[in-house]
Amino acid sequence: MNKIANKQVICDILLQHAATDKDIVVLCSDSRGSGSMTDFAKKFPKQFVEVGIAEQDLVSISAGLAACGKKAFAVSPASFLSTRSMEQAKVDVAYSHTNVKLLGISGGVSYGALGMTHHSATDIATLGSIPGMRVYLPSDRFQTAKLIEALLKDQDPAYIRVGRNAVPDVYSEAQVPFVLNKATLVRDGQDVTLIACGEMVNAAKEAGALLAKQGVSARVLDMYCVKPLDKAAVLKAAKETKFIVTIEEHTMYGGMGSMVSQLVAAEAPCRVLNMTLPDAPVITGKSQEVFDYYGLNAAGIVKQVLAVRK
Repeated sequence: MNKIANKQVICDILLQHAATDKDIVVLCSDSRGSGSMTDFAKKFPKQFVEVGIAEQDLVSISAGLAACGKKAFAVSPASFLSTRSMEQAKVDVAYSHTNVKLLGISGGVSYGALGMTHHSATDIATLGSIPGMRVYLPSDRFQTAKLIEALLKDQDPAYIRVGRNAVPDVYSEAQVPFVLNKATLVRDGQDVTLIACGEMVNAAKEAGALLAKQGVSARVLDMYCVKPLDKAAVLKAAKETKFIVTIEEHTMYGGMGSMVSQLVAAEAPCRVLNMTLPDAPVITGKSQEVFDYYGLNAAGIVKQVLAVRK
């Protein structure tokens, strides 16, 4: 079982490149420990900035360094990064088009026991609404590595959300299909398409296997690139399968499901069911306990698919 969290993978990739690329800088808001950036701070102290608990300053300072030619990675809990510093993300990063990568750690309900104050169930809607801001939710450690490698090569703003703990592998080290801003086909099928992002991709993958045993052919798309949404993959699914189910660790408003539904309604109408967290404070508990409670797991996905298929 995988024991390496996606946030640790990000640190490892940055460590590999920082030795030869002195433009890489990491900034934290008293979050080097929770963001798995302690090793980076120790090895490259001149390429590390500790801002303290001041998320707005974190983003603005990152933008300033980027304007001077640096490749800035701003690391902070997703719940705070996506809300407290929205104006700075909008103005200093996106509008000013600075090379800042916002790393939202412990996203979704990773801080489950701490409740709504620490949940980031609205970050896709918040940051995805900003023109020029890309939004990524990688599904496992291997895809996370590919994504960070790709983002190191461009100069466009981006928000990357990862969870707190290690997650099951969706791919293998030897087989990680990846094209930047293109959804990954995890499993092909003709009856229904399951479109998931982040930690929900593994649940969708498992659901696809369970549905196959019941005679339902399920296509599974890993929509790690929530914005820009892979429109071609979504429209292809809408035309080739009977209906679509989206699964995400996010509120029902303004997330990936909303984007998919809007696109499908406009260009290739078919039934779309959105599986999300509720429009209410979610229960407290470990991530999997929260997922299980709201049916955001393989069994819950199968139940929804079979109910719609009747």
